Amino acid sequence: MDNLRLCEANNAPLTPITFLKRASECYPNRTSIIYGETRFTWPQTYDRCCRLAVSLLSLNIAKNDVVSVLAPNIPAIYEMHFAVPMAGAVLNPINTRLDAKSIAAIFRHAQSKILFVDRNLETLARAALYLLPDEEQLNLLVIFIDEPDCPKRVSSNELDYEGLIRTGEPSSSLVARMFRIQNEQDPISLNYTSGTTSEPKGVVVSHRGVYLSSLSVIMGWEMGTFPVYLWTLPMFHCNGWNLTWSVAARGGTNVCIRHVSAPEIYKNIELHGVTHMCCVPTVFNILLQGNPLDMSQRSRPVQVLTGGSSPPAALVEKVQRLGFQVLHVYGLTEATGAVLFCEWNDEWNRLPEKQQMEMKARQGVGILTLADVDVKNTKTQESVPRDGKTMGEIVMKGSSLMKGYLKSPKATSEAFKHGWLNTGDIGVIHPDGHIQIKDRSKDIIISGGENINSVEVENVLYKYKKVLEAAVVAMPHPMWGETPCAFVVLEKRKTSQGDCDDQFMTRECDLIKYCRENLPHFMCPKRVVFMGELPKNGNGKILKHKLRNIAKSLVLNDDNTIGIKH
Repeated sequence: MDNLRLCEANNAPLTPITFLKRASECYPNRTSIIYGETRFTWPQTYDRCCRLAVSLLSLNIAKNDVVSVLAPNIPAIYEMHFAVPMAGAVLNPINTRLDAKSIAAIFRHAQSKILFVDRNLETLARAALYLLPDEEQLNLLVIFIDEPDCPKRVSSNELDYEGLIRTGEPSSSLVARMFRIQNEQDPISLNYTSGTTSEPKGVVVSHRGVYLSSLSVIMGWEMGTFPVYLWTLPMFHCNGWNLTWSVAARGGTNVCIRHVSAPEIYKNIELHGVTHMCCVPTVFNILLQGNPLDMSQRSRPVQVLTGGSSPPAALVEKVQRLGFQVLHVYGLTEATGAVLFCEWNDEWNRLPEKQQMEMKARQGVGILTLADVDVKNTKTQESVPRDGKTMGEIVMKGSSLMKGYLKSPKATSEAFKHGWLNTGDIGVIHPDGHIQIKDRSKDIIISGGENINSVEVENVLYKYKKVLEAAVVAMPHPMWGETPCAFVVLEKRKTSQGDCDDQFMTRECDLIKYCRENLPHFMCPKRVVFMGELPKNGNGKILKHKLRNIAKSLVLNDDNTIGIKH
């Protein structure tokens, strides 16, 4: 057996772009994309992606060049998940919630060659471009994406997305080469975990990793053929948890919506017979606040994959009563998407409903394409007992994980220390093998599924001239789950009358306004609490757990006013 050798026939590199070719051949009459009045079939999507890839090559896009896109969930960003890697380039989907400064930092770090911009985000994009040096602005080609039903606003020196698709003329030999990548370890996507500092982390994922992760979602979710998938999860968020490619593999229909709202969600579910959708738990609140759709006549509930933060059991229970079936997953950008699925055990059906919902809130067990996942003592690196009580760091290994952080060898080495991907999330393992997160390292705040690093917010607060000390922790938010709460100690100044506390001169609204001018708005504290001193231990370390206890007593009401829990 050792004499048998791999050859071209039995050793094709793994890449998710082959899902597109297969869908066009196996499902020629299936609708691939629905967006308002726009409809495409899988052969049409295949043709459009081939044309776009050819046009990218004509613009001198070469292997490993970065192509950025700033757009909501519209057909163009979906098509680019295939067309950009078909041209040998690396797709960089940018979070549309970031501010201009953060986006400019990504441009510089990624050294993007082309930027595709949704026309409605033109002002934001131009503000980001303005922050770049003149030479970098000249080297970044900007291409606008217009709505299909809107008149094109293209000047003589301006390229547009549909124009590239019209002019691309793919030959059969060129298309064949596009689907034959040389190395499955080549990068396919560059996704940023943070764009708000001078050194953002760019996660590089490979064709092989994405291929395996895409299949994992299909298996873990038990997704059958021809799903009708509603895009309520941003495609910029870890490539839409790889559903951009998974839906193609199943010959499904992508229902794209620009804005996530209860009327839009319910309308599209009714119009198109939606079977699947993904979202962070924040969207559950949106569904509950809208006018629920009567789904009693449906043959089965809408399957919902949720992650980003642990959904409260009571919230899951309310959403399922509307006609949704919730499956909780855990993942991170470095793991190329979801890596733990809360697989349902039949014996759980005999539990009271409240306890069932508590089970659904667990993060779950590792996907089939992971080599291993564990919870380890951070000091000894020993596996913790499977008792559901002993805490440790969640670690994992497998071919679906990231290649590393772009231009950050030290951070990459730290992430992969001890031969595992160290997630920084603290959890336990239950006797049945299910993992459950108990806390998060580095005081990450999860707001609407978006991770907020408290240190980054603190760094901005410390730059305010009157701030002596600052600490940021999570406080409850009725819509977003969590939101930052800042605890601040102000400098005291000497006056002719003696000590004068500047607390009475600097108002809470002043600091919030300052943060909004220097941070993306979703990262800004909703509350600033002034203190005489911050609680510290004997080594001078701020005791954030005490601040969290204070923050938990603060409730942000629907009208954004603060109340106190009784």
